[in-house]
Amino acid sequence: MCYDLEKKLADLICNYSIKLKEDEVIVLRGSACSIPLIKELYLKSLEIGAYPDIDMSLDEQSYLYFKNACDKQLDFIHETAKVSMKQANAIVSIDSQVNSKQLSGVDPYKLARRSKSTKILKDIMLDREIKGELRWNLSPYPTFSMAQDAELSYDEFREFVYKACKLDCDDPVSEWKSVDKYQENIINNIQDKKNIHIIGDKTDLVISVEGRKWINCNGTNNLPDGEIFTSPVEDSANGFIHFDYISSYMGNEVCGVTLTFENGVIINAEAVKGEKFLREIIKTDKGASIVGELAFGLNDSIKRNTKNILFDEKIGETMHLALGSSYPEAGGKNRSGIHWDLIKSMKSSEVFFDDELLYKNGKFVF
Repeated sequence: MCYDLEKKLADLICNYSIKLKEDEVIVLRGSACSIPLIKELYLKSLEIGAYPDIDMSLDEQSYLYFKNACDKQLDFIHETAKVSMKQANAIVSIDSQVNSKQLSGVDPYKLARRSKSTKILKDIMLDREIKGELRWNLSPYPTFSMAQDAELSYDEFREFVYKACKLDCDDPVSEWKSVDKYQENIINNIQDKKNIHIIGDKTDLVISVEGRKWINCNGTNNLPDGEIFTSPVEDSANGFIHFDYISSYMGNEVCGVTLTFENGVIINAEAVKGEKFLREIIKTDKGASIVGELAFGLNDSIKRNTKNILFDEKIGETMHLALGSSYPEAGGKNRSGIHWDLIKSMKSSEVFFDDELLYKNGKFVF
């Protein structure tokens, strides 16, 4: 068992992922079950000379909120939340849940309405990030609930997190720099391509990335990491695509999703499980039925579906599309209260870039 996970992860986040500096304001967000890691992040921030502020939530606070909040409360945004988003130099959020299924029984209407109201905070964050005023990171802290979702024991899941973040290496920073170099090479080979054609199981989708930038995910915004992504041209998606990985969004499991697009907008959405939830979420706002992200998972050390997007979107030999909010740094213009990643195995698929086969059976083939 990796007893030093908390200290090593806190050090990696502060010194590599967000590069925290003296006199900077850092907000640490997490639930009560992530206190051991929050504590180490707090101590590391003080050691650097920064000004840490802890934004802690109760275990199952989300369930209590959505179970009891009325429409007026769902629409309300605390002024303190806006101020924090406007003033922080860095925000570290810890993905850690005592019960990952706490929202499974919540009315999807409430979840969609809240996502729409919190869009203002996402907009502030994206605008400040693109100006270089705000850095952020999302990292995991293992719990029994997360281990159950991954169908592992707690000790096995803790070990999985430890290795996925490369904390088992003598020099984790050097390892993530190597990931950065490897992925940058891929980007250099596809950056000037304009059109992407994805062919696979129940999939025949054409989408444009003309004028958009590919982003190298190398352990800064997420830990673990290992993907490249861009934000496609908003009205360009045409065709259909099937996602075979189980996706958990706001505590609701959805699987066997097939989406059909016409001129960038979803015209039909089906799912083997969770179809009602799927249809409700894509009605959140105008941007929720548009592709905000197209990405390829490249982390071959993550091999299993954990039902946690922080890990699953990086699985090697996969790709994913995200519905909703896009990334301004990639050239994306779509804004939405949601950002929902749906994952597809690419082991029997082909991807053509400007009619040239550059990706086959889960691997780039330059």
